[in-house]
Amino acid sequence: MKKNKFLSDLDFLIGEWETEVYNTSFLPDQSMKLKGTVLFEWFEEQTFLIMRSSVEGDGPPKSVAIISQDDTTKQYQMLYYDERVVSRIYNMSLEKDTLGLWRDAPKFFQRFEGKLSADRKTIKGSWFNSTDGKEWQHDFNIDYQKIS
Repeated sequence: MKKNKFLSDLDFLIGEWETEVYNTSFLPDQSMKLKGTVLFEWFEEQTFLIMRSSVEGDGPPKSVAIISQDDTTKQYQMLYYDERVVSRIYNMSLEKDTLGLWRDAPKFFQRFEGKLSADRKTIKGSWFNSTDGKEWQHDFNIDYQKIS
């Protein structure tokens, strides 16, 4: 099978990243920080990008996602699943220094915006959610630091 050339813009993600989740709506103490890791790796000769994440303690659940891009529309998509038995499909974008994810599902809209450092080894991001897609609430911040 040939390499999926439509994913070449995401090469910088390959490897292991440390994460820090903070300023959360789901923890009783807003000052708490949760540490974790994310691993991005190629699947089947670089046909898809796989993301595996985990956080220490009682934070976001362990999850896995598969990322690809439509060859005609150039739209990235992420198929997400976590240990809570949550399965979601996100649209994804990469524009200059901003990585975006969004989901427009009835009664539970979500948005992520991550700012990339110039060397693309740090991502500072925030998640937001909404029940109607109009009024948004901050959910949590998550920072990524590449370690390998």
